[in-house]
Amino acid sequence: AESCTGGLVAAAVTSVAGASDWFDRGFVTYSNAAKSDLLGVNPELFARVGAVSPEVASAMALGARHRAGVEVAVAITGIAGPGGGTAEKPVGTVWFGLAWKEGDAVRSETRHALFKGDRDNVRLQAAEFVLRWLLQAAQPS
Repeated sequence: AESCTGGLVAAAVTSVAGASDWFDRGFVTYSNAAKSDLLGVNPELFARVGAVSPEVASAMALGARHRAGVEVAVAITGIAGPGGGTAEKPVGTVWFGLAWKEGDAVRSETRHALFKGDRDNVRLQAAEFVLRWLLQAAQPS
C-alpha cells in the first residue's frame, strides 16, 4: 500500500521476472479518502494523528493485508516534498508499516525514516527502505 511513493514499490517488484509467483497486488492510496476507501483506514485517524504517522502506516498495512487476503503487506506514507512539511514532520518524513499473519494472529510493526534530498530522492529512498525491510523480514531467524 503506497502513498508518497505512488507505485514505485509495485513497479520495482514487478520489473523482476517471476514476481507473479509471490506478488499479488498493490494499492496506490495517495489521498486520505483512498486510504479509507481501499484499505479501511479510519478517517478519524487523519484528524487525530495525520496521514504521516505510525498509526496510519500500521492501519494501511493491516488493511492491505486484510483486503488482499495475503500473508504479508507493507505500507508507506510520507512527505516527499517539496512542500507539505512542518516543524514536527519535515519534508522527507516517512512512516512504514508491515503486517503479517503469524499462526492465528495478525501482527504489525512500524518504522520511521527521515530522508534527505529532493522529491524524487525521497520517494526512491522510501521504496528501497521498505523493500530492504521486507527482505529482512522474510529471512528465517
